[in-house]
Amino acid sequence: MSSFRIPAFTLPAPLARIASYLPQRPPTLALTTALNLALGRVLSREDLEPLTGRHLRIRVRDAGLTLDFTLGPRGFVPLSAGGEPDLTLTANVRDYIALALREEDPDTLFFGRRLLMEGATDLGLLVKNTLDAIDWDALHAEYAPASVLRRLNPLTRSRPQHSLGAH
Repeated sequence: MSSFRIPAFTLPAPLARIASYLPQRPPTLALTTALNLALGRVLSREDLEPLTGRHLRIRVRDAGLTLDFTLGPRGFVPLSAGGEPDLTLTANVRDYIALALREEDPDTLFFGRRLLMEGATDLGLLVKNTLDAIDWDALHAEYAPASVLRRLNPLTRSRPQHSLGAH
């Protein structure tokens, strides 16, 4: 495990202003694709059932992004912006990264007012508990760039994997 920690940073305000005018659909598609890759692997579909049909929103404050999505019968899908979400999570880029890398836990971010949860309390607790329960090490091993590329490349799928030092 590395001792590297993400430095404190906030994206410049002009960047957020520009990003807020850009289409939000591409980053929402990236988010829902990532969530769908994890669904059934590291995210339990049964545990997330209460999110089905609920309007969820992730705001990335310093990046000017607002990502609206829901959980449907076939997985997570983007929603058009607008309407009142059932749950909104708001944080800066750095805090979402720290959360994903387990440098910070949701409670620390929440009580430090760096992660805001607005809306249905039960959904907020479900999301927080789900984030706490994810085995990020297993996710990293399965979705590390080298592992993904190995699975995608037909030339390496049939070959045995060798360590770097082996001859």
